Amino acid sequence: MTELAIDYCGEWFRPSLDEPFDIGRDADLSVDDNPYLHRRFLRISYTDGIWWLSNIGSLISVTVCDASGGVQSWLSPGNRLPIVFKTTTIVFTAGPTTYELLVHLEGSPYEEVVTDDPLIGETTIGVISFTTSQKQLIVALCEPMLKRDGAGLSEIPSTAEAAKRLGWATTRFNRKLDNVCDKLDRMGVKGLRGGPKQLATNRRARLVEYAVTSRLVTSADLPLLDVDSDD
Repeated sequence: MTELAIDYCGEWFRPSLDEPFDIGRDADLSVDDNPYLHRRFLRISYTDGIWWLSNIGSLISVTVCDASGGVQSWLSPGNRLPIVFKTTTIVFTAGPTTYELLVHLEGSPYEEVVTDDPLIGETTIGVISFTTSQKQLIVALCEPMLKRDGAGLSEIPSTAEAAKRLGWATTRFNRKLDNVCDKLDRMGVKGLRGGPKQLATNRRARLVEYAVTSRLVTSADLPLLDVDSDD
């Protein structure tokens, strides 16, 4: 038998094996009184010896990854996936707010392998390279999450706020945001390509979720915000 516990803002929740455990605005774990958030959005349940995470909402997708950030899934509404790692990070965005929960599984069937990869935290991920200014853009959007201590919630900066933080015009910021999202989209990262039903706010949120959970940027990159770049 495996035991599961959820850490959110320093509070611990332990779902029962016999009853589904819901997460949302008004649920077993009420993350926030946020009108953009479903009353019941995520469900954790135990079936046939496996813990499952289900997206029971209708609008919001969820980024789910292991502790290393090397295994990542994008859980869309109506789908579910098994919780198999010792530590699983769940990140989602409702309106301007991003939430992060940590799920701990005792007796997990899989174990993350941590390696000293020289690329982690640098300007290359896979075969995609980022210029200094592109990396600065990502860090500016992720700054509130990178400065947060532990799981919880944070506000995603608006385009104007992030551009001001870098001392850029919004036109420059938007152009570089397009370039960053295009690069990651070509690499296979979902949710970044614009479309009739994908507003810029959603694209920024997905970029933040991916960049933080995949360790594309970390708190060690925060000094980049004070570096002048000409590219």
